[in-house]
Amino acid sequence: MRSYDMSIQSSERIDECLIALRRILRATSLFDRELAHSTGVTPAQLRVLQILNHKQAGSATPKALASQMGIAQATITTIIDKLEILKLIVRQRSETDRRQTNVVITEHGRQQVRDAPDALQQRFVRAFDQMQDWEQAQLVASLERVATMLDAHEIDASPVLTADEFQKP
Repeated sequence: MRSYDMSIQSSERIDECLIALRRILRATSLFDRELAHSTGVTPAQLRVLQILNHKQAGSATPKALASQMGIAQATITTIIDKLEILKLIVRQRSETDRRQTNVVITEHGRQQVRDAPDALQQRFVRAFDQMQDWEQAQLVASLERVATMLDAHEIDASPVLTADEFQKP
């Protein structure tokens, strides 16, 4: 009888976990659509604009952006290409090192940052900051374990909650 009860409990917990994962995926998908509708950019594109907007000169190298976001150089290049097409950033040769290119936010890009809805990860950060230290550590460990269970622990990912990094706005 005991193993039967354990099996039911395990099955219910599996369902609860899958429901929670589905809710997270659904929340990111809904936010992606809301952001694309209101600003015409993806969450990853918005994050690049936010980073540039907070820089004193409004510029950074692609390498610095990739490093800050924790993504590959090829990924940031794709994001920058799309932002340039939308005229939200421009590429400029460095004045000090002609081999280097800087990514500079335009006034239109700054306006997009001002008009953007509250990013999903910002909501998460506010709630996470309210948690006790041990709760934060437990949550990080659990999420890392879930990523490993889904064979996703080595996937290139930035700290931006999004359903599709490269969806068309």
